[in-house]
Amino acid sequence: MNLFEKEALVKQKAEELENASPEEILAYAVETFPNITFACSFGAEDVVLVDMLQKVSPKTDIFYLDTDFHFKETYETRDRMVERYPGIPFVQVKPLITPEEQAEKHGAELWISDANACCNIRKVEPLTRILSKYDAWITGIRRDQAPTRANAKKVEYDTKFGLIKFNAIAGWTSEQVWDYIRENNVIYNPLHDNNYPSIGCEYCTRQVMPGEDPRAGRWSGQEKTECGLHK
Repeated sequence: MNLFEKEALVKQKAEELENASPEEILAYAVETFPNITFACSFGAEDVVLVDMLQKVSPKTDIFYLDTDFHFKETYETRDRMVERYPGIPFVQVKPLITPEEQAEKHGAELWISDANACCNIRKVEPLTRILSKYDAWITGIRRDQAPTRANAKKVEYDTKFGLIKFNAIAGWTSEQVWDYIRENNVIYNPLHDNNYPSIGCEYCTRQVMPGEDPRAGRWSGQEKTECGLHK
């Protein structure tokens, strides 16, 4: 399938699947693009999608970006997910350099001096590397998470990485995510119960206070709002 054909398919399918359920979108995605993967961060949206995928297509590849800087609760959530879904291999994707090598080359606490550079090293480059092996990917982004995501389609052509992108729960609210977690007894990161609605690396994530935007805890005090994975 060439670029023109992919873009035409995306436009058509984005309209057709706008009112489809996440499960229907996932079923279409894995059937149409067998060489597809899901990027899991072990946040609330992503554990929901893992549970859905396990029911729709348990053999679909799932990977996670291990920045070396995650909260211990995130790693513990990963371990619990592995136990819950023993048939799913959660593929670890790591940066090309260790935290020690990063500090030696770029200085200590790069996430403070240049957060974008840190994200590029520990997230964007590893993601680019793993996605180069696939034709399509699935994400857990939602439109109401941030203004930068407000126009996300259920199906898009990802120009940054050059492949089809499925945002199966783009139209869901946070309440719908948590309804699914409760109704299906899905494992989730306990930090969500302690005012961490959006969980990234430990050094760049803080608790969100009452009345604050749900993503206020990410890169607090900086103009940065995205790590670069989603434009």
